[in-house]
Amino acid sequence: MTLHLDDRQRAMLLEMGVRVWLPGAAFALAPQGGGDTAALNPVPVASPTARAASPTAPASAPPPAAGAAAPLAPAWVPAPGLQALQSLDWQALAQTAAQCQACGLCAGRTHSTLDAARATAARWMVVGDPPDDQEDSAGQAFVGDNGALLDNMLKAVGAVRSFGGALPQGTDAAYATNVSKCRVPAGRVPQAAELAQCSAYLQREIALVRPQVILAMGRFANQVLLAESPQAATLPLGRQRGTVYHYHGIPVVVTYAPQALIRNPADKAKAWADLCLAMDVLAQTN
Repeated sequence: MTLHLDDRQRAMLLEMGVRVWLPGAAFALAPQGGGDTAALNPVPVASPTARAASPTAPASAPPPAAGAAAPLAPAWVPAPGLQALQSLDWQALAQTAAQCQACGLCAGRTHSTLDAARATAARWMVVGDPPDDQEDSAGQAFVGDNGALLDNMLKAVGAVRSFGGALPQGTDAAYATNVSKCRVPAGRVPQAAELAQCSAYLQREIALVRPQVILAMGRFANQVLLAESPQAATLPLGRQRGTVYHYHGIPVVVTYAPQALIRNPADKAKAWADLCLAMDVLAQTN
């Protein structure tokens, strides 16, 4: 795949603090359902700068560190009360999320971030960690500085979040959401059982969005989306990157959350490498 950036996209990358290079380094494909690791058809070799910025990951993830927490079970099935979500349309799904009390996360909720007004089918799907205070107040995923950075990252690869209006010509639609729809109550982190309960909403969103690639941004998003690759699910992000995983049959690429990139701008070049990996995945679907 050859990436063609116009002047606007290059300017956006400069705003991110990323030096432009072309994608194309070979990447590993995590097995689905425990099968053998497969490799996608390689694209042209990237420039030396690209290879230095985006090291190739091993074909299979190393075993989890001793004492690491067990990842979510890949074969989890929604609780009986949540199984009905899988037949809901966008409006009913959003209304159900706004009133959901299936787990303890509802205690921290002001607004659910599952908003039917932003529903769309999209090639790109971005999944972030549970909502923070800003997202909870706005009832929307990725707002403020985090949202602005995400939008610049997407525009640099020719994608834009849909907010109910027409998309600019020649751009791909992107749908952004949180791995859970409720803010975590202050003073604690989400529990695996809570993320598992809320993943029923995420599964239905995926079915409605029909993405061709999912970008996982953050520790808890990775915990859920890498559940089908349990050896990788508990690794630090730096060792998860560079491999294509799958969640319910959809390719998943992991990268840094926008808030982490704002705190550590030096990682923006690595995030650009992850976006290029996602573009390589899309190129294989065309």
